[in-house]
Amino acid sequence: MRHVIQILGIGLMSISLTYGCDVTNRKDISKPLIAQAQAITKSDYPKNNMVKIALLLDTSNSMDGLINQAKAQLWDIVNEFTRAKCGNSMRPELQIAIYQYGNDGLSAREGYIQQILDFSNDLDEISEKLFSLTTNGGEEFCGQVIQTSLRQLEWDENPDNLKMIFIAGNEPFNQGKLNYQDAITNAKEKGVIVNTIFCGDYEQGIASHWKNGALWAGGEYMSIDHNRHTVHIDTPYDEIIIELNSKLNQTYISYGSLGKAKMKKQYVQDANAYEMEADVAVKRAVSKSSRLYKNEQWDLVDASAQDDFDINQLDAASLPEELKEKNASEIASYIEEKKSERRYIQKEIQELNIKRENYLAEHQKESDEGQLENAMLQAIKKQAADKNYQWE
Repeated sequence: MRHVIQILGIGLMSISLTYGCDVTNRKDISKPLIAQAQAITKSDYPKNNMVKIALLLDTSNSMDGLINQAKAQLWDIVNEFTRAKCGNSMRPELQIAIYQYGNDGLSAREGYIQQILDFSNDLDEISEKLFSLTTNGGEEFCGQVIQTSLRQLEWDENPDNLKMIFIAGNEPFNQGKLNYQDAITNAKEKGVIVNTIFCGDYEQGIASHWKNGALWAGGEYMSIDHNRHTVHIDTPYDEIIIELNSKLNQTYISYGSLGKAKMKKQYVQDANAYEMEADVAVKRAVSKSSRLYKNEQWDLVDASAQDDFDINQLDAASLPEELKEKNASEIASYIEEKKSERRYIQKEIQELNIKRENYLAEHQKESDEGQLENAMLQAIKKQAADKNYQWE
């Protein structure tokens, strides 16, 4: 098989406490908290079980290996978050943004920096954008790309949410006119943790300020061999999971202006994953069987689970051919049939993946695991613990 905090504004008019993603999981506070006037509560903030990760990737000439690792190991990150809980029960939502920097093909006026993707939970789109990256020599301005992502992205003001930047590259961290310490200070004011990943020797990363950047940010410094090819281990369950993924695709019912294009993107990203490694295709299939793979914008099965879904409001012209002549009752039955099929297939994939992971635990050496994946997951788990996240 083929190888893939602020309002700690202390004032007389308000008070706010950072609890993490679930207050109910904290120890009881025996003494009452007294506010002088109006207390700011969690309801004043956006949703508090959100994880936002911005990937800032160096796409200069020497970074092909980094890009390949990011493509392959996206699904490891997603699958790990399917096991995360906020406190006792809440499950976090995951959004990822992507920037490239250090590429001569980008605008010099913009500092050779480009936003590839705003925060998104569309896993197919995230994959597509990663596969669109190409490398070209350039100037790598770490401070500027951090500052750009802070300015352009909607990080929200909820101190409970886990907000992280991972910046990866291999040139000195202090290049460019914008001081990286100023950019990181701005990140800290927004509650964003900056983690640095040096692509190369650990000591060289220290000498070129990558560790100092992480220390200044309160984040993690890591080094990886971005050109190292990970050895993937075939398991007896891989082919079955890939076959089930094909059946899973057949449970999607495209609709609306996005339908056909989004369904095609789903198939293309399946192919991209398999083209890298069968192992990557398996991990993507596992992600697609999870709660984080949602496509309510173009799939009637996912759309039907939304509170505002009204089958009587569907435009017949936006439906696939097999539903154009059906009435509302028949369409509802068809959707329920596909929903049932999907749940069954997803359950099968999840059960097989448990067996697959047990097999890998017995046969895989730690040195065979993905470097970028390991570096990111270690930092994510450590920093998520401070927000009261737990991992199953």
